[in-house]
Order: sequence, then structure tokens, then C-alpha cells
Amino acid sequence: MADRVCTSQERTELNTKLNVEDLESDIIIIGAGPSGAVAAALLRKHGYQVTILEKQHFPRFSIGESLLPQCMEFLEEAEMAGVIQNAGFQHKNGAAFHHDGTSTSFDFCEKFSPGPGTTFQVQRAHFDHLLAQEAERKGAEIRYGHEITKADFSGERPLLGVRTDDGQEYEARGKYVLDASGFGRVLSRLLDLEMPSGLPPRMSLFTHVEDRIDHPDYDREKILITVHPKRRDVWFWLIPFANGRCSTGVVASPEFIESREGEPLEVLREIVAEDSNLSTLLANAEWDTPARKIQGYSCNVKQLYGSHYALLGNAAEFLDPVFSSGVTIAMKSASLAAKALHRQLGGENVDWQVDYAEPLMAGVDTFRTYVNAWYEGSFQDVVFAENPSEPVTRMISSILAGYAWDTNNPYVKESRRRLATLADLCRG
Repeated sequence: MADRVCTSQERTELNTKLNVEDLESDIIIIGAGPSGAVAAALLRKHGYQVTILEKQHFPRFSIGESLLPQCMEFLEEAEMAGVIQNAGFQHKNGAAFHHDGTSTSFDFCEKFSPGPGTTFQVQRAHFDHLLAQEAERKGAEIRYGHEITKADFSGERPLLGVRTDDGQEYEARGKYVLDASGFGRVLSRLLDLEMPSGLPPRMSLFTHVEDRIDHPDYDREKILITVHPKRRDVWFWLIPFANGRCSTGVVASPEFIESREGEPLEVLREIVAEDSNLSTLLANAEWDTPARKIQGYSCNVKQLYGSHYALLGNAAEFLDPVFSSGVTIAMKSASLAAKALHRQLGGENVDWQVDYAEPLMAGVDTFRTYVNAWYEGSFQDVVFAENPSEPVTRMISSILAGYAWDTNNPYVKESRRRLATLADLCRG
């Protein structure tokens, strides 16, 4: 796929509308979210000039609030873990599941793969802002309110057209561009890289509430995933925060949600009430925040890299929120891309397919196996199985903890075949 090139008219418009100075930087990163901030920190360790162009102003709301322990390794690598550990976020040590009176849980400290077994549940506005500030402290420049409008990768140095939120326009040039724009998918749109997801379209309604949960069996150190009692393709999340609030939402087909009448918050509360356990936990909750709606969020792209650019995290592919894999994939992509880019800028010949795309997609495809199996029902059979094997439970726990790149784990290395066999055994 050829990269989209600015036309001569567009180039003329860029050159005639400049009211701010053009930008020259070694590396330009689009987006200051977790993948952008981590990539910036890693590249600053090698002394590169890094500039992040971010359309929004921080702090800003984002979903993806339940981290996975694998994230902590990437934060350690970027020397950012300390600020997160000291921020007072809700400690997280596992995941709990419930379906129609049956409950089970996974302790991430009891897993197959080496690495951290705990992490945090975070309000992303604060979490992302902390990471961005750390990137700045390490020497990266962040320009907030700067939107990418055009992209030209035809020359020796990439050129971006940028518009500030007060209407000024300028050009930005660098040796390389990393797109960490998340759901904005900037380069995917500008370079016509988007393609349909292989996953069915889904919709989510979600909000934050003052939860007031006082149930003695409720564990605030775990995300709670609840399967609808009558529809196994419909599920809820409950993510507790450290301040007595939580994030709660439902994921279902658009038809399931749109068949309900009322405002989004009313519809969300109506669906939550259909599960007795979840409605009991939230019986005293203060539903004080309007609900948000997103749909069609799963995506794919034709390629993850091109001449002088690479796509990171959700700017490349987003699967589904069921196993909270988004931030983990974002940070993994930042780690892989920073290593490959450092080698390339150092004069080495880098094969971005071998050194970036294939390693990244190995883990993404593992997550995809379990996402597909969740909605098909076979992974739910595994999760809620009676008397599960302890070794197998540890292997599954590792995947739920984000260690989807650990090929020593048989349920990573041969995920489709082994999961299918395991599901058959669990069904009896």
C-alpha cells in the first residue's frame, strides 16, 4: 500500500498558513497516552530528541482502567514504575468471574510465567497524565492541542502537517514517526491503512459510580467480570478504584443495547439489574455520572509499519476490552518499537516485520484466541470449570495476567489447539 503524499496544493497551504515555527525532531510521536509516553521514555534513555504531538489536553478521560501485571515490566523498563507505585492507585492481584450464581477467581501471583503478579486499577485520566509528565521529566517535549492533519512519507524525512487548537498550522519533520494515537488512529486514516476487524461489532455502555459496596465477600483487589445470566455473549465489568468509586459497564451486540429505551445511564442500570449478584453489589451505589457509549471499537490495519513510521498499541489494532489487554499491547508495542528504532538509527539494518510486527502480533493473536473463545463460550467453560487442574490454572492465570508472549506456556505456544482440547475436557 503506497503512503499518502501531500499534494502540491496541500503543501502550498501548509507553507502559506504558518504562524508558528516549523518543528524538527529526531523522533515524532503522535499521542501522549501510555504507548507514546513509554516509547518516549525509552528513546530518551538513548539521548534522542523526542517530540510528542497530542491532540487533546491532559488530564482527559479514557477507558482501559484495569491494568495487567505484564504492564509493570514495561514500566520498569521505561523507569516509570516508581511514580505509578507511589500514586495511591487501587492494588490489583487478579480477576474474579461470576455467572448465574457461580463464582471463581484467578490469583495472578499464582501463575506459570515469571514476572510481576500484581498491578493497579487506575483512573486513566490521572494515570496517563502521570506517565506523560514522567516522559517530559525525562526530556521529551509534549505539545498538547496539536492535531495531525496531513502526512507525507515520500521523502527521506517524514513530514506532518499540524494544526493547533487555536487554528495555527505548521510542519513537523523527523527521522521517524511513531503513531501512538490510540482510537484516533491518525496514520491509519491518513495513509488509508484501516481494514475491518474480524470480530463481530459490539457496543459498550459504561460509567463511574460511587459504589458503596460493603459485601463481605467482595474483593476490591480484583476486577469482576460478570456474564449475563441469560446471554453468554453479554458481559459486565466492575473495576474498583482506591477512592470508593468504580468503573462499571456492559459489552453486548448493538442490537441488544439499542433495543432498550431511555438515556444511556438508564439503559445501563436496567441491564445491570438483570444480574442478581451485580445488582446486589451495587444496591447502594450513587449513579452520579452520565454513561458513555462506544461501538465498533475493534479494528485492524493493513500493515503495522512503513517507510519511516510504525503504529503502536490501539493505533494499530484493538481487540476487545474483555481481558483488559489494550494497555499491555500498547506498552509491548512501545518496547519493541523503541528497540528496533534505536538499532536502526544506530546504523543497523532492521527488518521491521521480523523485529516488530511478528513479535507484537504473536501476543495479540494469543489474546485474540481467548477473546474469540470467550464469546463463543468455550473459554467460559474453562473459567467456570469445577475442580480445575492446578498446573493448567496457573497457565491460564498467566495469560489473564498479560503474559501472552511467554511461549514456554503451552496455552500460549499452541493456544487454539490446546484451548479447544481443554474446553472439551471441561465440558466433560
